[in-house]
Amino acid sequence: MANIIDGKRISAEIKDEVKVKADELKAKGIEPCLAVVLVGEDPASQVYVRNKKKACEYCGIKSLSYELSADTTEDELLSLIDKLNADKSCNGILVQLPLPKHIDENKILLRILPEKDVDGFHPYNVGLLSIGKADLKACTPAGCIELIKRSGVDITGKRCVVVGRSNIVGKPVGMLLLAENGTVTTCHSKTKNIAEVCRQAEILVAAVGIPRFIKGDMVSQGATVIDVGVNRLENGKLCGDVDFEEVSPKAAYITPVPGGVGPMTIAMLMKNCITACRKQNNL
Repeated sequence: MANIIDGKRISAEIKDEVKVKADELKAKGIEPCLAVVLVGEDPASQVYVRNKKKACEYCGIKSLSYELSADTTEDELLSLIDKLNADKSCNGILVQLPLPKHIDENKILLRILPEKDVDGFHPYNVGLLSIGKADLKACTPAGCIELIKRSGVDITGKRCVVVGRSNIVGKPVGMLLLAENGTVTTCHSKTKNIAEVCRQAEILVAAVGIPRFIKGDMVSQGATVIDVGVNRLENGKLCGDVDFEEVSPKAAYITPVPGGVGPMTIAMLMKNCITACRKQNNL
């Protein structure tokens, strides 16, 4: 039976490390600060924003909260981002997605200064990631790498398969595995013999957005399986992209859903905020 990778425990470790770094900055008279912008009243987004505020409070990071109505115009949002870009006391800007349909997400994300892009979504930071030079890495993919490494699994030389090629998880996690000297294959909806490709993986990352897509016969004995998916079933329960019951007897390490990758995203956001603050203060 697989060892369960405890995302709650590892994310708590990272937040404790961030707290120490935040205290060191405060001792130098620098207060790290994150601005979180929420447009509209999407319930899931409201929960995420609340959790981010709580994490900031725990880590000793000042949080600025902007909760705007759903009819906020694109120009009004751009104007707020310009204000935050110009504010030297604000180190990170996070605009909670999804945005209302009348606002162009790409335009908004491009407007955030790359050095304040704590989500790691700006094309400039994605470009740095692709050449192995990124300081601000996309939070969920960076969290996946931490889960693997802090479980004692060495990525170097391992055959890694990523299922999914989204800009948010699939592509960046592939680049991060490559940076850790993994040998990476990316699978997607057009991949032929996908089960066969997955069976070759020593490290398998599932980020495809299909409930229980990865079955037991798609995983090799002793693999490390990272499940990024969060899917809500008709009965209201959450499940991942991996069929946990089928896969866990074969895997050596596996992340559960919930409690695996999920908690890592906010922990890595806090880490990015400290990184941004240090860089902006030439530390």
